[in-house]
Amino acid sequence: MVASSIAAHGETDKAKLAERLTAAQDVIQEVMATPDKGIPQSILAGASCVVVIPSYKKAAFMVGGQYGQGVATCRTPKGWSAPVFVQLAGGSFGFQIGGQATDLVLVAMNQHGLQDMLRNKFKLGGDAAVAAGPVGRNAQAGTDWKLNAEFLSYSRSKGLFAGINLDGTVLSQNQEDTRTMYGSNIPFETVLKGNQATPAAARPFVRTVAHYFVASKNQ
Repeated sequence: MVASSIAAHGETDKAKLAERLTAAQDVIQEVMATPDKGIPQSILAGASCVVVIPSYKKAAFMVGGQYGQGVATCRTPKGWSAPVFVQLAGGSFGFQIGGQATDLVLVAMNQHGLQDMLRNKFKLGGDAAVAAGPVGRNAQAGTDWKLNAEFLSYSRSKGLFAGINLDGTVLSQNQEDTRTMYGSNIPFETVLKGNQATPAAARPFVRTVAHYFVASKNQ
């Protein structure tokens, strides 16, 4: 009886993670549905990792702070990696605009950003430089962003998509959720470097990222 109860609980947790992956996939698709207002091609082509924090209900937020959970995948020589689960907390920017929950997308733009992703926890704007990302088919990022910004950040609320200031927020590994998905304590580095098979529940999300975050033909 106890064993069956534990197994059922584990399946419930996996179902919740599958829902989060589907929500993250939906965010990417909705953002890219309007190319003139989406992430520029130069950024899509140059991204090292992508983090998606789907919106949550107000009740899911920590009192006195902001909190969201999401998923991340990184580019590898074999394609985009299986996802890991992450959480973003703190900061005063607000996950809510006009009472609405906000979807967040973080794009790691270089190897420094990738290395940050492999750490247990780091502060955006402190440990890792972050800049509000440009939008639009032909938009250009700010001066020296390729050299200085490890992450570009975006938000989507009420159908609007724009760069957002995430200074002071902390991105950390959600080891419990990652363990639930993979069945053991597989290191983030193993997963994000492409050394872990993508679970069936995560394949649609990874395929969606791979579809949009492609290298340009002249690279």
